[in-house]
Amino acid sequence: MADILVVTSKVKKFIKEKSGFNTSSETVQVLSKAVEQLCERGCESAKADGRKTVMARDIKIDHL
Repeated sequence: MADILVVTSKVKKFIKEKSGFNTSSETVQVLSKAVEQLCERGCESAKADGRKTVMARDIKIDHL
């Protein structure tokens, strides 16, 4: 299993406070994978621009 890149307790607290719902462990794993993919794309974007620093503009979120 890969490292978890999100804070599980924070995710669960956010979901509980926003909706009253509980959060499955699979949800945290999927969110962590999404963060990993965003970071990978950010690294690729920075590299394509000749930088060694990932900037906010390198992180593109399609559905926001």
